Parts: sequence; C-alpha cells; structure tokens
Amino acid sequence: MISNFFKRAAVATVALATMAGAALALDISGAGATFPYPIYAKWAETYKKDTGNGLNYQSIGSGGGIKQIKARTVTFGASDQPLKPEDLDAANLIQWPQVIGGIVPVVNLDGVTPGELVLDGATIAKIYLGQITSWDDAAIKKLNPKAKLGSTPIVVVHRSDGSGTTFNFTNYLSKVSEDWKSKVGENSAVEWPAGIGAKGNEGVANNVANTKGAIGYVEYAYAKQNKLTHTKMINAAGKVVAPGVESFQAAAASADWAKSPGFFQIITNEPGAKSWPISAATFILLPKDSKDEAAASEALKFFGWAFANGAKAAEELDYIPMPKPVVELIKKSWANVKGADGKPIAH
Repeated sequence: MISNFFKRAAVATVALATMAGAALALDISGAGATFPYPIYAKWAETYKKDTGNGLNYQSIGSGGGIKQIKARTVTFGASDQPLKPEDLDAANLIQWPQVIGGIVPVVNLDGVTPGELVLDGATIAKIYLGQITSWDDAAIKKLNPKAKLGSTPIVVVHRSDGSGTTFNFTNYLSKVSEDWKSKVGENSAVEWPAGIGAKGNEGVANNVANTKGAIGYVEYAYAKQNKLTHTKMINAAGKVVAPGVESFQAAAASADWAKSPGFFQIITNEPGAKSWPISAATFILLPKDSKDEAAASEALKFFGWAFANGAKAAEELDYIPMPKPVVELIKKSWANVKGADGKPIAH
C-alpha cells in the first residue's frame, strides 16, 4: 500500500489549490513528473504556511507535464527528461534542474531485506527484455552467491505513462546493454518486451508491494516511504553501491551545468567509485511568454524560496539540492521570462 505520507501529501497539495480564503492569496498550477512529487508536496505545504500562497501540482508523469506546459494549461511543467535546447526554443520555454535524486530497482521477495540483493545493468536489461524469468537464474545467483533465491517467477513492472523516470531508466539500460539499445532503446515511453504497466512512481511502487516476485523501478523516496526492498547496484566503476545522498551526489559531481545550454544534462552511468548508476535531475519548464504574469512571477518566487529554504526537506527525502553556483546560474536564466512590456518578471 502507498504510505500515509503520500496520502497526506496528496490531500495537502489539493487543499493548497482550494484554500484561497486570504484576499491576497495566489495559487499556481503545475503538472508533470511523479519523481519529485514527494518534495514538491512537502515544499508546497511549508510555502503555504509561510506565504499564504498555494501550489496545485498534478503528479501525472513527465510526458503529461510537457504536453500541458506546451499547451499553456498550467503555470509550469515538470519533467525528468530534459528537453533539448532546440525543443525549448520551439516551444518558447526555459528549463532548469530543481533537485537531483536516484532511481532504484525494487523487489518483492520473501526473506530479502533492503540492500541485500545486488544487480547490475546487464542483468536488469535481460530481466526487462524477458530473457531472465526466474529469481534463481544463474546470472542473479552469480551476483548473489550467498542469497537464498527460490524459483519464484519474476513479475516485471514498468511505467504505463509517459515518464521521465522511464526515460532515465531506459537511457541507463541503453548505455550498459547493446541488446537493449538495439531492441528497445531510450524514451519516456517504449515498447516493453515484458511485464505489466502501472501509472506513476506511485503505481509501480504499489504493484511491486502487492506482487510476490515483482521487480520495478521507482524514485528512491517512494522506495523508502513505502518500505520497499531496494537493491544495491554495480556501477560503471565496477563497485557495489547503495542508493542515497552520498551516491547521488557522487553521480552529480561531474555534471557541467554552466556549459550545458538549457541545462540539458543526463547523469546516468556516471564514472566514480561511489556513483549511483541511475541518478537523475528533475527539471522545471516555464514559458518565456506567460499568459498569466502574476502566476509566473509567483512560480519563480516559489522555486526561489525552495532553493533558499528547501534543502533540509529535500535531503530528508533523499534528494540532492542543487549546488549554490548552479542556483545562481538558474536564477540568471529567469531573466528570459518576460511580461507583456518585454521586461523580466522575476524580481
């Protein structure tokens, strides 16, 4: 079952959209990635208390967020799959990374505790290709010689919606498996060779929690909050690593945001002995020509507030706040969001 934290967060987020009692309250709307939903919900709750202004964030998947912001039906979109500079220009959008997190394989196996099982990219690719179908397969046993894994059939769970989590997961698999790259490839939605689909990180977490023998992939906060059994992984340096703040930071360390137009960076399979192999940034998309200047201005205030005041909450949920030098670059990019008078709306 999805934890009470997420139930409370969902209620809080919806409530934030409707609590417009204060005369000067201004609610902003956003939609997209489920990956950052836990921290956006937490920030929104605190921001409401601090400012009286609310945030209504629809956790519908990165694909949905991109569609809605392009259609200008929300104030901002959110995506774990960054848009390329030419796509940003075509849609007249700016983009920036808000936090960094990690995607983890999660399993439902009797007698297996979180972090006990070790998997590598090649083996995960074979599982998701439908080539490995039982937990006592030789490839899994080789990585886990001491584990007592029975012949339980593997139930593959994947996203059914357009998902930035899926993009980063399949991007990683494409880097470590030529077979995966040639047969499936990377995208926010792919033709899955095996398994059952579920909507959102929430849906994948719920399916894995309720299905014996299941394997899925979710953002780390969902694994922790729902007490799912995550695995360790073997990274690009050949080291066994556990997910968490240290390994996500190690993966993010090599990203050169200053030299990345539109802050386009993908940080899967990064070098380094401590790097978590499926790390990812999650991005905000905002129009340069907002139809609602007041809402766009408030959105920038919210994300600025989050950069200044939200680091502790992010770390408590195992997200990595953006480094201060990167935040300064991001804030400079906000000058591209302009009002009808042609002047930047950020103050």
